[in-house]
Amino acid sequence: MNNNYIKQLVELYNQHKDEEYANWSQNYLRNQFQFLGIRTPIRRKLTKQFLNEYGVPSKENLKEIILTLWDLPEREYQKAALDILEKVKKELTPDDMPWLCTLLVTKSWWDTVDVLSPHIMGYLFTVYPQLISSYADEWILGDNIWLQRSALLYQLRYKKQTDEGRLFHYIRTRADSNEFFIQKAIGWVLREYGKTNPDAVKEFVATNQLKPLSKREALKRLL
Repeated sequence: MNNNYIKQLVELYNQHKDEEYANWSQNYLRNQFQFLGIRTPIRRKLTKQFLNEYGVPSKENLKEIILTLWDLPEREYQKAALDILEKVKKELTPDDMPWLCTLLVTKSWWDTVDVLSPHIMGYLFTVYPQLISSYADEWILGDNIWLQRSALLYQLRYKKQTDEGRLFHYIRTRADSNEFFIQKAIGWVLREYGKTNPDAVKEFVATNQLKPLSKREALKRLL
């Protein structure tokens, strides 16, 4: 069943390849991934059409299907996997965390991590807060920049539910990072939290040593 499911999606996507846009997309992501060249609105429409016809994977087949899509060379299939995960995230449990974490550290780039972290991990950490100490608290201390970024961004959509103390602690832990994607994530999450608690963000930026990029991004709409 799973092989046929993937085969049908591949056939559908292959009907809409665009070599020119594939080349543009490959250059945009620094030639790290291959592309079919399907523009995002078209891909989403195709995925919706596919899921309407074939359904979302059952829980017992979900892991195999997502990991198979993740292994395919073209980036559109990782995006399809993320679309499917968004549809079924309420069925995910703590038992799924190990394989979900492999998605964060495999074929890692901002375009996948920035969906996985706030939308999938952020959801699971809300439903199962006991997971935070075993995962996000460890990610921020580790050497993998994509796990660090995930720890910083999982609260991106939390608004009033933001654990301010933990967020600020994570930022302080990585405030001296020279990694562009960490500096950018710090600024982004502070800017988003600033929409909920602007005074706290202004005070935090004023009283902590942040990289210029992080500071600039954080205060972009607060000055």
